[in-house]
Amino acid sequence: MTTNRRFVKKILDKALSGERISKEEGLKLLNASEDEIFSIARVANELRRRKVGEEVTYVINRNINYTNICVGSCKFCAFRKNGKEGYFLSEEEIKKKVEEAVEYGATEVCIQGGLHPSVDVEFLGDLIKIVKSIAKIHVHAFSPMEIYHASKNSRISIKEALSYLKSCGLDSIPGTSAEILCDKVREKICPEKIKTKTWVEIIKTAHKLGIPSTATIMYGHIEKNSQVIEHLEIIRKIQDETQGFTEFIPLSFIPYNTELGKQAKGASSLYDVKIFVISRIFLDNFVNLQASWVKLGKKLAQLMLCFGANDLGGTLMEENISSSTGLNVNILSKDELENMIKQIGRIPRQRDTLYSHQKK
Repeated sequence: MTTNRRFVKKILDKALSGERISKEEGLKLLNASEDEIFSIARVANELRRRKVGEEVTYVINRNINYTNICVGSCKFCAFRKNGKEGYFLSEEEIKKKVEEAVEYGATEVCIQGGLHPSVDVEFLGDLIKIVKSIAKIHVHAFSPMEIYHASKNSRISIKEALSYLKSCGLDSIPGTSAEILCDKVREKICPEKIKTKTWVEIIKTAHKLGIPSTATIMYGHIEKNSQVIEHLEIIRKIQDETQGFTEFIPLSFIPYNTELGKQAKGASSLYDVKIFVISRIFLDNFVNLQASWVKLGKKLAQLMLCFGANDLGGTLMEENISSSTGLNVNILSKDELENMIKQIGRIPRQRDTLYSHQKK
């Protein structure tokens, strides 16, 4: 056995014993050769089994992207349209989408949009109220960047903004706009977006106000392995402090029709596997790891369920952000999601946003 393999085995044995691995050990695993990755994957799968057993969860939800008009300049985005292709959903259009979601049996509405120059906290609150006027459905809405943008337009603090949105009925927020939590990378791929410190502040404030969130990473572009581990360490520390994250969602960069795609062509399938197995092992304070079928495709998402993931995300009903890159996103039904799970010998289980239907 080579010295490097001995190091990897020692780290994996440590993880299996229930000990937390360090940043340095996480980096060693992420830097491991393809010959070693399947040994790492077996450990990730065993840790998944210990956390959640053989169940794979999914949620029936609907995406509502209320506008694609945006003052931002993220180089990985193909969704932003500021000319004739720009849109802003009317109240009636939003109501119709919510009514369709309720009829479909959705338990969650996920609302996100571009950084429209006139959107403030009151407007976001009105969106929530529209949804809640139609049904008692979970509102999972507004990234930290959207909340920051709206709070600036309203000239109030982040805490005041989140408190107001909670009073309107906000139930949880998506932990998107994280991308890579390293300002050197952020300056290159999303220079106008909030800095790492601000993202962390908004997430912690939400958690302390009783508003849970997801956590994400966008990988497969210009980031270095060390920056991935630093991102995971930031997420792990927040979870230690607040226990406010419901799940971790790795998001594979989709390069098509984006400025960043001219220099970064996306992750290899091997790198996808590495991100998932290291996420399961490193994030020892997370129960749920989601394999986004939108970003990965159906077959690769299935594979990630064998490499540490235990959730497939949602039905969505519509998807506008990833599909704007030209990616062919076929919306999946409950039956299709359950069939994906059964095909690999696992047990499908419908959940709600906060995983309260999940067997503990």
